[in-house]
Amino acid sequence: MRRIDLLGVDEVPDGTMKMAWVDGTDQVLVINTNGRLDAVQGVCSHEYFELDKGFLTASTLTCALHLSRFDLESGEALDPPAELPLAVYAVVVEDGRILIDVPDGPLEVND
Repeated sequence: MRRIDLLGVDEVPDGTMKMAWVDGTDQVLVINTNGRLDAVQGVCSHEYFELDKGFLTASTLTCALHLSRFDLESGEALDPPAELPLAVYAVVVEDGRILIDVPDGPLEVND
């Protein structure tokens, strides 16, 4: 298991989302909704498109390219054309930093 430091808590105010890079290649989207922090893969599972350009609601994220909607907690695709869920990462907050715990090796991404 490895712990990856993504962003400062103050960089993601309530109701916003921000992209972070892992290993210089993988994008992770950090989302703050009502003080709850989620981290999901940063690109849509349907077609490569950065999800920080999408639309955020209380519990879902909608990709701006084809309007596929995803559940923030489970990553499940709620609306087509996306069928695969988003990879969801376990968030840990330590000393004002947002970190994720992931298995060793490449970051899991569904595409």
